[in-house]
Amino acid sequence: MNCIDTHTHLYLDEFDADRRETVEAAIAAGVNKLMLPNIDSASVHPMLALCEAFPDHCYPMIGLHPTSVKENYMDELAAMECWLLDRKFYGIGECGIDLYWDKTFFHEQEYVFRHHIDLALAYNLPLIVHIRDSFNEVIRILKDVNKPDLRGIFHCFSGSPEQARQAIGYGFSLGLGGVITFKNNKMQETLKQVDLKHLVLETDAPFLAPVPYRGKRNEPAYIPLIAEKVAEIKGISLQEVAEATTANALKLFNIASDTQI
Repeated sequence: MNCIDTHTHLYLDEFDADRRETVEAAIAAGVNKLMLPNIDSASVHPMLALCEAFPDHCYPMIGLHPTSVKENYMDELAAMECWLLDRKFYGIGECGIDLYWDKTFFHEQEYVFRHHIDLALAYNLPLIVHIRDSFNEVIRILKDVNKPDLRGIFHCFSGSPEQARQAIGYGFSLGLGGVITFKNNKMQETLKQVDLKHLVLETDAPFLAPVPYRGKRNEPAYIPLIAEKVAEIKGISLQEVAEATTANALKLFNIASDTQI
């Protein structure tokens, strides 16, 4: 079985003691490609160092996480643009709107998100969208922008069937992570109504570990547990889930299908 973790923060401090071992464990578990969304300018160098250590397995993205949008957001955006001119990235993000932790910089978050959309279109890259307590705000902005060529992932999606239809209608895939394994999670019912072609798998490591590791540090090696739950909910084989979600991710990130995975 080959899978792709489309969203993992392996460059964070939580993995300082065993980062190499964590990547090797993921590869051993059949999770051969790890997409790394950026947080802010401070996380770029550790992210790129990891990609240089595992060039066949780790793929960098560039963005400003909504909770990192502060007074210096214009400087952060300028740094992003310099990086985009300097080297290859595979996506724009993590970006979006977060109204869970702090609403102080909501208007700045919106400005930054719109700027990320412009960059995704300019560089023909997928947009990795954070939607915590902000689905309606994100949809409003996408409707206002109205760019059919835009594509990406609604990260950590756990919404209703109608919200799934809206996200898919704007050209986005749904990122399924450990939350799908939580008991009574409403996304389990939504998932029954969503075609496999719209799904990708993610961990958001070190956060949101799936059952039976809930509450502990998450890692990419747990992607098969998420795939197993998707297979169970949809009544299909694990192999079918792995093949479809991997193909979806390869296409989305424009990674050649003949790349060895």
